[in-house]
Formats: sequence, C-alpha cells, structure tokens
Amino acid sequence: MSQPTQRPGPQINVRGAVDLSSFKRPAPSAPGPGAPGPGAPTGGAGAAPGDAATGVVADVTEATFGAAVQQSMTVPVVVDLWATWCEPCKQLSPVLEKLAVEYGGRFLLAKVDVDANPQISAAFQVQSVPSVVAIIKGQPVPLFQGAQPEAQVRQILDELLRVAAENGVSGTLAMGEPGATDDLEPVEEPLPPLHAQAYEAIERDDLDAAAAAYEQALAQNPGDDMATVGLGQVRLMQRTAGADLAAARAAAAADPQDVDAQLLLADIDLAGGQVEAAFTRLVDLVRITAGDDRDRARTRLVELFALVGGDDPRVIAARRALASALF
Repeated sequence: MSQPTQRPGPQINVRGAVDLSSFKRPAPSAPGPGAPGPGAPTGGAGAAPGDAATGVVADVTEATFGAAVQQSMTVPVVVDLWATWCEPCKQLSPVLEKLAVEYGGRFLLAKVDVDANPQISAAFQVQSVPSVVAIIKGQPVPLFQGAQPEAQVRQILDELLRVAAENGVSGTLAMGEPGATDDLEPVEEPLPPLHAQAYEAIERDDLDAAAAAYEQALAQNPGDDMATVGLGQVRLMQRTAGADLAAARAAAAADPQDVDAQLLLADIDLAGGQVEAAFTRLVDLVRITAGDDRDRARTRLVELFALVGGDDPRVIAARRALASALF
C-alpha cells in the first residue's frame, strides 16, 4: 500500500455501496481476557498502551468489527485504518486519539491494523494508509486519506457529527477516568424487533426471511427509512448472490440490449462500489430500450438511487441523465 497525498473531499454523504453485513454481530457475552471490544481503550499506532485512556478509542479486529458497526446506530464510528510500517499513520493516529477524548464520547475511534485484518481493509477497498472512514447507521462514510493537520481533521469531524445528527445518530459514549481499562459502552437503544429479526436473518444467510422482516416493518411504518434501505440492500444481495463477475461482464458485452444481463451487471457494479458505472449502464439501457424493457431499467435505476442516497452527487448527475434519456 502506498502513502497517498489525496485531500479530503468537501462533502460527507452518509450512504455508500460498501457492504458491511458480512461482519457478524458478536454474541452478547463478555469478551475473553485480552480481547477488547468497542469502547475498550487502546494505544494504537504511535502510542503506548493506555495513552488513549477513556473508552472512546478501541482496537478493532475482524472478530469485533461487527460490534463497531452496531455501535454506529448510536454514535458515529471513525475507523482509522493504519499499518505498523506506515510513518504518516504514526503522525495521524495520536491526533485522532486526542480528538476522540476531546470530543467527549461523541464518536468512537475504531483503530484497525490493515495487515492483521485484511477482510476489513478489503471491505473498505483500502488502497493506501492511513485511510479514515466513518460508519453511521451501518453505512460507510469516506472521510480522507493521508496524514492531515489537526485543524483539518477537526473540521471533518465537525461535519461528520452534523451529518450524523441529521440522520438521528447523536448519542454519547460513557466516558471513563483517564487511564481506565474497563470496557465502556454507549448509551443506546436496542434495534426495533423487526430490524433485529432482519439482521439476525442476514447473519444466518436467510435473505428471504430478512426481506420479509423489512417488508413487515414497512407495512407497519411506511416512513421507516432504515427499513427501506435495509430491504433494498437485501434485495441487492439476493440478486447478486452466486453471480460470476466474468460471466456477467461477457453476457452484458455480448448484447447491449439484453436487459437481464445489463441489470445484473449494474447490480454487481454497485455492490462492488462502482456506482457511476452502474448508473451509466442503466441510463444507457433506458436510451436504447422501449416499453416494458425500458420501464424495468428505469425502475432498477431508481432502486439503486435509493441505496446510494438522493443527495449523493452521483445520484443527482444520474437523475439528470435519466431525465434526458426519457424525454
């Protein structure tokens, strides 16, 4: 992994196409000796154990990452992706740890050694370290790459907290005394029963049951945005389950008007983070089809818009392109 010079973008969006559902939620039993969970203090890269102090910084592994995702329902989780050999990481990590303490539990800093936890690195499609992303309500939020000045990091965190609050995530972690070693938990409400039922069904790979639970939640409350997004993600998982990427690309290339092939490849691209490619494919399909085929392409495109988020610049651009293709 190279050490980047990319600057952070000016806008934070709460929705992305990265699928974090493969990280299982941990059992409610306490972690064994030496196995910190979310909220446990840590030193992290560039700091001695215990320096970070207070229960707002946690070393997170593939085994405990699911708990961090769950914690994002209550407080934003800022994920510091670092490596032992990375010099800029040793500059950035102490800044993040300092700010985590200073912000008084308004976010959890989850530190991930990318070499020791390759599945997490792959899930976030990390190309270089340090990389910093956030999670809000289980949705990944790209923040920045490379070591940044403290003032710049503070600005990004302020914007993150604003976006989190707009999405109903404004809890606070319980703060411990400096140097405490207890696991500290945020004050959080449990998932609604049907959401918990859907999550558990996803964990056991029963996507039909997960979809049914989300559908029931929406029948009870049509304005349940979390259920709407959750159902869309489950349906995307159902459509792409077992798909062969090479075969899908070959079928789509062989016949640009093969609606089934184009829809499948668009789904695969979106699930893999290729958002613009997915949108472009479906807009092009709308342009060259008519009747029921055109309506299928348009409907699928609108479904994918909802997964990415209506305020995402890629969605806004694709909506304009769709309007042009239709009219």
